[in-house]
Parts: sequence; C-alpha cells; structure tokens
Amino acid sequence: MALALTLFSIRPSSSSSSSNPSHFLQPSLRSPSTLSPFLHSQPSFSPLIISQPQINDSSLFRFQPSIHTFFHCCCTTYTANTDVQFGTLVSLFEEIGISFEETKLLLLNAPELTSIPVDSLRARVHSLHSLGLDRVSIYYLVIKRFTVLTDNEIEHLLSFLRNELQGQLEQAKLKRLLSDNEPKFLAGFPQKVQLLVERGIPVDKIVRVLNKVNLSKALCHRSMDEIDRIIGFLEPFGGIALIVKYPPILNYDLDYQLIPRIRVLTELSGGDECGTGKVLNRFPIILNYSVEHIEEHIQFLRSFADFDDQQIFRIVSVFPAIFTSSRERKLRPRIHFLKECGLDSGDIFKFLIKAPVFLSISFDKNLAYKLVFLLKIGYKYRTKELTVAIASSTRISCENMQKVMNLFLNYGFSSEDIFAMSKKHPQILQYNHASLEKKMKYLIEDMNRDIQELLDFPAFLGYKFDDRIKHRYEIKKGLRGGQMSLNKLLTVSSEVFTGKPKKASSVKSELK
Repeated sequence: MALALTLFSIRPSSSSSSSNPSHFLQPSLRSPSTLSPFLHSQPSFSPLIISQPQINDSSLFRFQPSIHTFFHCCCTTYTANTDVQFGTLVSLFEEIGISFEETKLLLLNAPELTSIPVDSLRARVHSLHSLGLDRVSIYYLVIKRFTVLTDNEIEHLLSFLRNELQGQLEQAKLKRLLSDNEPKFLAGFPQKVQLLVERGIPVDKIVRVLNKVNLSKALCHRSMDEIDRIIGFLEPFGGIALIVKYPPILNYDLDYQLIPRIRVLTELSGGDECGTGKVLNRFPIILNYSVEHIEEHIQFLRSFADFDDQQIFRIVSVFPAIFTSSRERKLRPRIHFLKECGLDSGDIFKFLIKAPVFLSISFDKNLAYKLVFLLKIGYKYRTKELTVAIASSTRISCENMQKVMNLFLNYGFSSEDIFAMSKKHPQILQYNHASLEKKMKYLIEDMNRDIQELLDFPAFLGYKFDDRIKHRYEIKKGLRGGQMSLNKLLTVSSEVFTGKPKKASSVKSELK
C-alpha cells in the first residue's frame, strides 16, 4: 500500500506523460460496409493535439477526496500489479488530457474503470478517435459520461458508425449522440437506421438525413414501432420524399404535433391529401406552427377578408408562408389597403393569388419605395389601377425597378409614357432591366423600328428574344416583316405565322 500511495502522491514522470499518443490513436482499417455501398469517402484524421484543456476541477466535482479515501473506494485488496495498473491508467488518461487529480476523482465515481483492462480502454479511445473525435472532444466525453469507455453497446454503435456510415456523421452530431444519451438509448440505433433504409430512404441519402435530425428525439428515445408509425402516417402526404426533403419532420411528436397540425390543413383543403402534401413539400416548416396559430390565421382570413375555406387553401397552396406573417402588423393593414383601393373579397383573392408576397415583404424597405415611385409616374392613390401595378412590382427588387425606369427615361420616354405603357401591360414593371435593354436595342438597330412603337404595343417586351422576336423577324424581314406591326408579328399563332394547316385534332379541340 505504501508503494501505491507513493505512486498517487507523485505525478507520473514526464517521459510517460509526454509520450506521443499517436501509437494507439490511429484510425483502424474498416471492414466493408453492408449498409452503405455508395458511401466511399472517409475523412482522414490528424494526430491528437497535445494541449491540456483548461478546466476548473471544482466545477466538475463537488468535493476533493483524500488519497486514503480514494484507495479505500477503488482498491479493496492490494496486489503486486496494482500500482502498475493504476499508473498505466493515469498515463492513458493524461494522454487524452485528463489530469492526475481528475483521474482520481473519475475513478472514485467510476470504480469499474479499474477492473477493465487498460488495453480495452485504450482500444475504445482509439475507436472514438477513428471517427474523427479529437483529443479535447474525447476528454469532454469521458468527463461527462465515462460510460463511453466502459459500456459494450457503445462499441457496437461506434463500429456501426465507422463501418456502415463510413464515419460521415457530423462531429457535432456524434458528440451530442454520445454525451446526451445513456447507453440503453443507444443500443438499438443501428437497427433504427436500418429501418429508415428499409422503409425507402435511399442509402446515399441516409447520412444527410441523420445529420439533419435531432438523433435523440428522432431515433434514440423512440421505439422501432413509433418510428414506423411516423413513416406510415406521412405516406399520403409525400412519405419518404417528404422526409428526405425535410428530415427534421422526424423530430416531431406524432400524436401531439404531426397528426393535429396536418389535420388542420387537410380539413381546410376539404380532405385533399394530395394538395396538403404539396403544401408540406413546398413549405415543410409550416409544421413548426401550433394548431392554435394556424387556426387563428384561418379564422382571420374568413372574417376580415371574407374568404371561404377553398379560397384560403388556394392561397395557402401558392403561399404557405402566409402563416409566418403577423395578423395585426401585416395581414390586417395590407388587406385593409386593398379594400381602400376598391377591391372586394373576390378581387382581393385574385390579387393575392397573383402577388401573395405582398402580405409578407417589408413595408419600409420595399413596398413604401415602390408605392411612392408608382404615384410619381402617374398612378392615383386608392385605385384599382394602383393595385394592379403593385401586384407586378412585388416580383422585382427596388433596385431593378429603378433601373427599368431609368432605362425607359434614357430611351426618351416620359413618366407619362411609362405610366401609359404599364397600364396596358403592367408586367413591364417586373421585367429584368438587362433583358429589356437587349430587346429595345434590337428593335431600333436591327428591326429599324421607332422606339415609340412600344407605346402601342408594350407587350413586345414580354416575348422571348431568341425564340419569338428574333426568330420571327428573321423569317419575315425578306418578305413583309418590315411593314408588319409588332402586334401582328408576335401575337399570331405558330400555325398562322408559318402558314401550316392545323392538325385535325387541334381543330376538333377548338370546336369543343
């Protein structure tokens, strides 16, 4: 006993503590993967950095036992190899950054560590390192949950992560998985991952799915049956495709979150599961909102906008982010503005289908700027004409809108001209300025037309340049293209333009 007391009263020699830990912390050769044949890449890991983490011992342990108490707890009988065993253990822990004092306290709280061969502990540390965990990460894991070194289930899990998932689980996910869960919750992890694959998640997508979910919620603390129920419930709404697109859907509780929240949307749609699935696929984070929140938005649209459920679901289908907009700060004042402009419930519905982002974009940084601009070029406040222009302007940035206006002014158009053209063809306010300039330049230089012709036919600017404008002009310029109006040149059907007779099936369809 005197020899053991001496051993733990004096730190191990510098030669043992400063030895290079890389002799046991090198990645091992993996066996071929059976789950993931498509996962070939395995990140390489650099040697452990030899730097002692700055940890306040008092924050980790409430008391400092004496050397006598320590030995009394950890070693009831003394053998000739006891001092060697403890010395080797201390040396091992120092190699991963655990200090001498921390080792004493760790062994006091986990005396079973003394009964495990040091080679087995070293192999476990090696296994952790082979998954990419550095020295500091392993240090914190052991201090927080020493079972990462002792429990047999941990080794099965590490082997699965290394060989089947090719070590591609993100480091942050791996550390939380090991530190936040007791071994009993990790026991079935490989089988649960295998279940996801068997239910249809592609092998080459499974790692991405795992890296996007809360592994404790989605897998560790759920039974196989619970996971299977979630997948089965989601099948009518997109199923596996929805899970792959939005893996966090597996984090939700089936009975208290998924079922009631999706039920609200399904009832709003009139039982249209396919339509509900499209909403979920388009905007899956709608599931973040409680049933009460969604129902309050629906009731607001019923009462204030006088929409029926069919109209509301149609708006939700094109703009599910409507549930992210505040009812009082955005929905109410903007729908009220549309009412002031003379729009009734039907008109407001059509407006929102065409320009749903009107309900969510910033007023100060977006709408206010565009509104002032439209008023300056001639639109009157609180008119239906103004709402038509606003609907078109919501599709472009303020910067692009300014460039469009400057372009027209540079080509000699006045504000009144721009106002007149936008009344005939409101879409000119939403076109890309570079595309407009290309078409206007071609109109003047290649077609030898007067730019003022756009006043009569501003829709010219909406046709595709290569497929329609240039193509048709090149065909007709040798004949009568120079004399044809822009309207006639571009608006007639392809059959009329080429002079080819329509197919019988096309004629019959037009007669119906």
